[in-house]
Amino acid sequence: MDGNGRWAAERGRNRNVGHRQGVESVREITRECSKLGIGQLTLYAFSAENWKRPKLEVNFLMRLLKRFIVGERREMMDNNIRFRAIGRIADLSAGVQKELARSAEITAGNDGLTLCLALNYGGRQEITDAARALARDAAEGAVDPGEIDEAKFASYLYDPNMSDPDLLIRTSGEMRVSNFLLWQISYSEIYCTELLWPDFRREELHKALTEYAKRERRFGDVTCKQKRKGK
Repeated sequence: MDGNGRWAAERGRNRNVGHRQGVESVREITRECSKLGIGQLTLYAFSAENWKRPKLEVNFLMRLLKRFIVGERREMMDNNIRFRAIGRIADLSAGVQKELARSAEITAGNDGLTLCLALNYGGRQEITDAARALARDAAEGAVDPGEIDEAKFASYLYDPNMSDPDLLIRTSGEMRVSNFLLWQISYSEIYCTELLWPDFRREELHKALTEYAKRERRFGDVTCKQKRKGK
């Protein structure tokens, strides 16, 4: 979700104003995904690299995050949304961890959209953490190294139940994946837009989904048309 700071700067406002406006986009996009019957929406909310930002901004983001987690519980229950978080959650403040766990607990019985926030997250870190845990279990004899395959490795990721994303949406004109779900997006379609995240709303989401629907996903195979022609 890129562009909150730039959105604010373009309007001569403090970066925090952009972050607040970005929360409105989160709310609208989550509601729309729920209405459309989408199975999972994962939002890159705070990367492991974001700790490098000014301390005042980081502190504001953590307060905003905590307020969002608590404030959206009724919305999530009303819309049958299940909440999860991935990343090195243990490095977040005790208060934020408590509210994350509480929201996950409250919404655990919902079976609609799964809203997942990637917090203190990095794709390389996730793979490293999974490899470390798998290596530890193998060393202790709990895992046979000869039986390790992709499925076994994936079971050690932050959320083993996460489906591989069908579509990766990148806002603010950026053309890179920026350490996001590196294992999971191997075959994801990518949609890039020049819109800054605070301006990414329902209409642009539908544009992204319409574009996605036009694409043919082959996963390394030939097209169905080519199969029929025997090519």
